[in-house]
Amino acid sequence: MSDILLRGEDLVKEYAVKKTPLTGKVTKVFTALDGVSIELKAGETLGLVGESGSGKSTTGDILGDLQKPTKGTVFYKGKDIRSFTPEEYQVYRRNVQYIFQDPKGSMNPNARILDILEEPLITLKIEKSEAARRAKAEDMIQKVGLEKAILNKFPGEISGGQCQRIAVARALITEPEIIICDEAVSALDVSVQAQILNLLKDLQARLHVAYLFISHDIGVVYHMADRICVMKNGKIVERGIAEDVLEKPQHEYTRQLLECSFAKKA
Repeated sequence: MSDILLRGEDLVKEYAVKKTPLTGKVTKVFTALDGVSIELKAGETLGLVGESGSGKSTTGDILGDLQKPTKGTVFYKGKDIRSFTPEEYQVYRRNVQYIFQDPKGSMNPNARILDILEEPLITLKIEKSEAARRAKAEDMIQKVGLEKAILNKFPGEISGGQCQRIAVARALITEPEIIICDEAVSALDVSVQAQILNLLKDLQARLHVAYLFISHDIGVVYHMADRICVMKNGKIVERGIAEDVLEKPQHEYTRQLLECSFAKKA
């Protein structure tokens, strides 16, 4: 059996940027993705790196079915997700979760942390019992290094670092196989970034979850990733084992990203 969990094949994403006023006919498009093929294996971290507008977040959105490709196919465990039965799609939806850049923005400000963690369990019909849902929430809170008392608080009452830990807990509570981390630490200061990155690595070792780790910072990606894909203008321009990409970059754009990353740390 293949260890490839998620694969995008020849993905193209176009957005209409100009239409004729009367007919609505599209006369100009912007190509955000231009023939991207990418695969994520069980238990690994695949880093997807590039500057803003390179297409990396669009790739993550299409792999997670938050957006539909204009052309191309997404496969989950070798099967086209467009051919799924409702039952198969629910399994896919449970097993592919997200951690977003702005954790507070992705949470209902009027919901307690307990309610936020229980929501996916209710939506995906994983736990019908209120007691079982609370037990899962308490377990996840402890796994991400927080106290159970935080369950009664609201997002506005906790710090950015705590909120990102809640986002990690929410993504993991369905026991997924894959988490798409879209700029998951870029809004945090450096010390909190390091804590969250180490937490993600620790949880991966314990739970064998695969990460698609999307970031503009190649240094952060290198810290996390087993393999790296470098994106520019909607295309993957370089891919390989993380150490090879960092130490022996083949593409000029990859070298530029590395120079920028080292310059920031200097």
